[in-house]
Amino acid sequence: MAVENSISALPSPAHPLANPGYGKRGTPDQGPLRRDSFAHLPLRARYLAGFIDALPEQGAIDAKTLAKAQPLYGQAAVRSALNELSAAGHLRRVRRLSEPGAENGTTRWVFHTYWSRVARDDEWWARFLDGDVPEAEAEEPQPQKVHSDAYRRLAQLGLREPRLTLSATDCATLEAAAAEWIAREPDPQLFTQAMTGGLPATVHSPRALLAVRLRDKLPPQRTRAARDTPPPAPRTLMECTDCGRPGRPEALPGGLCRGCRDRG
Repeated sequence: MAVENSISALPSPAHPLANPGYGKRGTPDQGPLRRDSFAHLPLRARYLAGFIDALPEQGAIDAKTLAKAQPLYGQAAVRSALNELSAAGHLRRVRRLSEPGAENGTTRWVFHTYWSRVARDDEWWARFLDGDVPEAEAEEPQPQKVHSDAYRRLAQLGLREPRLTLSATDCATLEAAAAEWIAREPDPQLFTQAMTGGLPATVHSPRALLAVRLRDKLPPQRTRAARDTPPPAPRTLMECTDCGRPGRPEALPGGLCRGCRDRG
């Protein structure tokens, strides 16, 4: 089978999209696609990596859909290849507890699959999924402007939710309000959820919308008793790429639970 060049494994333009909020999601600092981007992978995973990489955001990348969308591998082989991609650091499945819906006030779990053209280690994925998006690693040392935590969190919102992409001027304008928010609730994940949850279908002015959210969702001043209470249960859980078992990143090295790793 002529699959050595994984970049040639291109999906059809009609490849189905997942439901809104599901499907393929990119990660920052991917770098350009090269002929050897997936050369370190086994042949089957290399082929599927090229196929997934070419899919648009929110493209469906469950095993059943991928098996139907390409001619070489069936569903069982695709599942095995997805496990290989997960173990190599290219893919992670997660579930997040959504913000209460405006229509009924209830929360629900939403499921995302993150894809990285660059192989990432478990520590990187844990930081990314907790809302601490790692900075790009420059090939050569370059002078960088030192920004506050509030500025960086605002700038990183666009990586999680493209509708909230801000300019440098926007970030500087909102920096003080974000700093006050963070001083009252330092958890980066809660900040991201408060800013990105329950967005309208179209955001005409990300800066105006975030200014309102930073004001209206500002946490109360913490009392000493509140600061001493145990942290809330995690709202983001990684899922085993194979069986879907949820857990914290440290319990799923390579994105796989112990049973699936042992079985592989």
